Amino acid sequence: MKRRSLYFLMAMVLVGASDVRADGTFAWNDPASKGAVPPASGGRWYIAPTVGGYYNDVDRNTSKRQIYYGLAVGRFLSPNVSVDLFLDRTKRDVDAGGSWTNDNLGGTARFYIGERNTWRPYLLAGVMASSNHGHGESGWSPAGELGGGVSVMTTDSLDIRVEAGYRYDWDSKTRVNESGYGDWFLGLSAVSWFGAPTAVPVHLAETVDCAVLDDDIDDVSNCDDRCPETTRDAIVGPDGCLQQKVVIDLRGVNFKFDHPRKGETSISESLAEPKDDSLAVLNQAIDTLQRYPQIHVTVAGYTDAKGTNGYNQDLSERRAKIVYEYLTKHGIDSRRISGPIGHGENDPVGDNTTDAGSAQNRRTELQVK
Repeated sequence: MKRRSLYFLMAMVLVGASDVRADGTFAWNDPASKGAVPPASGGRWYIAPTVGGYYNDVDRNTSKRQIYYGLAVGRFLSPNVSVDLFLDRTKRDVDAGGSWTNDNLGGTARFYIGERNTWRPYLLAGVMASSNHGHGESGWSPAGELGGGVSVMTTDSLDIRVEAGYRYDWDSKTRVNESGYGDWFLGLSAVSWFGAPTAVPVHLAETVDCAVLDDDIDDVSNCDDRCPETTRDAIVGPDGCLQQKVVIDLRGVNFKFDHPRKGETSISESLAEPKDDSLAVLNQAIDTLQRYPQIHVTVAGYTDAKGTNGYNQDLSERRAKIVYEYLTKHGIDSRRISGPIGHGENDPVGDNTTDAGSAQNRRTELQVK
């Protein structure tokens, strides 16, 4: 088998290698396969001491069978493609007596099918420089090889590789008037990986504390939210579920007659006796607003019917304002409060013809939006 046969074999190997797909698992022209590192190898290098035998070309006038030995250093370029740099030597016995040596220095690419932790068949193609000396005229010549084999992983750090193929040596010096020889070969390699495997990055989902999450934007954290699909503006309780009705009742917060006066800023001076009862109602309203931060209210003030309409309007606004300031001073965001507005003597809740009714009308309200 001479050059024409080698060219034919090389073409067959290249066509076959191009058809091996990632489910088998590598395509030479598949961009998605390039640049990856097989998980089992973890990016490590390996060395591969090799021993094998030749079935020599009869034109060499040497014994048909010879032993060769060598050493390779290699690395995977992608999950199913490796490249070795190798050096091997054989000593050939001449039929007429004597011997000569053949050294080869080159590189081989192997195209694997399947995962490393299984029996993996592969194809190989290599090029080399071949040095023949000791028989005829010594010198270097180019050479190439094609073949196939199977690899099996025995441990994480050791594979066994068996392969066979055909080498063609364009030697034109070791025999007069002869040029080019083809030899079949069979080799056994112990592929020993060295170094620790590169850790494969594991992208873990970032853990976020549910206490800082509020997916339905109802101001109740995901940890406490038993109704996680309420709408953004819904009024919900501490458990995140809808509240049928939220009432902020300021009945019991009553003002003295004609208070607060203009310029009066202390609400306790404006409240009717007993003042502690009125302040307790206001503080309860603050607690409700803090527990339901999505609630917005309007602060409205009212008066009894005594006095002129204009005076009562101004007085009702002062009452609304002093309650507004009390709420904001105790931690309620002013953006949640509309007003203050005054309604004068309108919308009475008590009878203005009696003292008790008039006292009820001197009030403020928190009107929930």
